[in-house]
Amino acid sequence: MKSKRRDFIKFGSLTGLGWVSGSFLNSFGSSLNIHNSPEKLSAVENTLLKDENTSVIGAYGKWAAGLTEHNLPSLSFRKKDVTNLDAWKKMARKRLTERLAIPDTGAVPAVTVKRQYAYDGLHIEELSWQLPYGPPTDAILLKPLNAKGKLPGILAFHDHGGVKYFGTRKITRTSGEFHPMMAEHQKAYYEDLAWANEVAKRGYVVLVSDAFPFASRRVLLKDVPEYLRKGLSDDDPENPEHINAYNAWASDHEHIMAKSLFSAGTTWPGVFFAEDRKALDILCARPDVDAKNIGCGGLSGGGMRTVFMAGQDDRIKCAVCIGFMTTWKDFVLNKAPTHTWMTYVPVLPNELDFPEILGLRVPLPTLVLNDTEDELYTLEEMKAADKILGEVYQKAGATDHYKCSYYPGPHKFDKAMQAEAFNWFDKWLKA
Repeated sequence: MKSKRRDFIKFGSLTGLGWVSGSFLNSFGSSLNIHNSPEKLSAVENTLLKDENTSVIGAYGKWAAGLTEHNLPSLSFRKKDVTNLDAWKKMARKRLTERLAIPDTGAVPAVTVKRQYAYDGLHIEELSWQLPYGPPTDAILLKPLNAKGKLPGILAFHDHGGVKYFGTRKITRTSGEFHPMMAEHQKAYYEDLAWANEVAKRGYVVLVSDAFPFASRRVLLKDVPEYLRKGLSDDDPENPEHINAYNAWASDHEHIMAKSLFSAGTTWPGVFFAEDRKALDILCARPDVDAKNIGCGGLSGGGMRTVFMAGQDDRIKCAVCIGFMTTWKDFVLNKAPTHTWMTYVPVLPNELDFPEILGLRVPLPTLVLNDTEDELYTLEEMKAADKILGEVYQKAGATDHYKCSYYPGPHKFDKAMQAEAFNWFDKWLKA
């Protein structure tokens, strides 16, 4: 059974930030049948490629990595001539905003409460709101049952997982019965816990919304030209066979979405940030939330969203990035095949290395959690990113506000990691 779980995690890691090629899954259960598996690529291993002249883009890798390797990025806080923290943050955030080309999502949307009920010792609300484009966004709000007064809030980001059919259900449980695919997902990535529920029980109002384009925000087959549907339809939606087929289709569709967003003058991280900021607006506006004490966090794709959200919005007083911290160099040479199109911001690597995006929040508290055998990154570049963030916080005189921890095992957010993350939230949001 352990080997089957490992297979699931390895599959989830590699597709999980968006990599799927060829045929997808023949079946879903405790064992998955994977074809054209990227795990056979040498770059999938957790160490650097043995031949320094080898890269995922062949002989061009050394040249491409060298374009930014020998000088600090132009807007790096680590540069000796950068001495004013506030001026640097203002300038660097302005440039990041320009690079992201964040789309306009209008005013704070009206929120519809579709259902309210109690489960797992929690008060749960099923929410929905309409942005100016696309279908309504569904969300789950959780807080301790019978809680009184204002509580600190957590914006909880679900993972990618190669599973666009699901969103909020990846990290929540709202009844004793839930989809078997999500039972397997939570068992593999979260040690059989719905982490949004677990942190809510500690005294938080937790908001989890479907990200673009997942679950309620996913691209429906009926809305694309027939020649792109590959014979699939939106019929029989909760059937695992249908879900597997949709997830395979959605993975293959990522490059089309990315090219379309670039052609529209925006970026995928820009869309994430725009929509997550609206969720943050909604959370902060609630009368049961202490808007001065808000945290955010997530695993994998949720970790990536944490980087961009926490790096740009100081309403996030405490951030926990799990399973998504490395350098742009790691993507160039080693890890582009194992990652989604959702990560990239053209030209930005000339100005900020990837960890420096999260570093824009300095001196606000930041925790990074890494897995030492995470197939999505090389351990060397995880450590390089840690060093970069450590230098940023040290220069700002806030070394005690930054921590990076390493846990054994593959890509995950298990009980031990959750305990450290939740204690970090408690330390900074309940003081």
